[in-house]
Amino acid sequence: MPIMVLSFQPVLELIAEEIRNLGERGRPADYIPALAAGDPQRFGMAVAELDGTVYGVGDWQQPFSTQSVTKVFTLALALAHEGEILWEHVGREPSGNPFNSLVQLEYENGIPRNPFINAGALVVTDRLHRLTGDASGALRDFLRAESGNDDLDFDRDVAASENAHGDRNAALAHFMASYDNISTPVPTLLREYFRQCSVEASCADLAVATGFLARHGIRADGARLLTRSQAKQVNAVMLTCGTYDAAGDFAYRVGLPGKSGVGGAIIAVVPGRCTLCVWSPGLDARGNSVAGVAALDRFTTITGLSVF
Repeated sequence: MPIMVLSFQPVLELIAEEIRNLGERGRPADYIPALAAGDPQRFGMAVAELDGTVYGVGDWQQPFSTQSVTKVFTLALALAHEGEILWEHVGREPSGNPFNSLVQLEYENGIPRNPFINAGALVVTDRLHRLTGDASGALRDFLRAESGNDDLDFDRDVAASENAHGDRNAALAHFMASYDNISTPVPTLLREYFRQCSVEASCADLAVATGFLARHGIRADGARLLTRSQAKQVNAVMLTCGTYDAAGDFAYRVGLPGKSGVGGAIIAVVPGRCTLCVWSPGLDARGNSVAGVAALDRFTTITGLSVF
């Protein structure tokens, strides 16, 4: 039976105890050498309330490579800048294929299925770079402002590692450029994209930075980034597309909009209530944190906080 939550701290401590060592069932992302040495036993989890109050457990203040989690923030920034025009260049449907697949692009004339597969994220980064002249810098500035952590920055080693093994992403970008759906020179776009994925942040940083989605588009300083409708759009795409080709299972188990990254992090949103981030580097076959999904599953079961 769900409990009445007065403080999230006891809930987090209970979850950490229940899923102890679960991360060992997964494996770090070994196709990015800089991530391959991640310890599957590491685990952190944070919950941020709408006023910025943060609760945490385990390694919740330990910085890690955020990877695809940042796609949520670049999407929000691009959508804030150009509105509905963005959706002419990227879809909103689940892909059903691996996140780095080339297959669907040819059938769909270079328009990616959604902004969270790699092809879609490259399009969003391209759009944001066109609008700002510095997509990765705009992302970093936004995350620093929303998290309150001015030291948040890129990990140059991770960015270099991804660039050295980025042939598939280069192929995606060149293919979409052939359909005029990419305008930034591909080498520049890849640099911006890999820098974006290399951002280092903690569970506390990301839980707080995601708060604008729980506040229906309102930033930490009270300014509006997204309309209420746009915040709903981002949350909806997170729910249906945010965990690679396991989004249906995630919605079934967790029942919250969420976005995962192969660094082992998952952010999640309880609209009007709080935001979460969990991190553990051991991944399942689809690229989602084993302990992270289990922890969010337990969180919604214990608290009853879900969009359903």
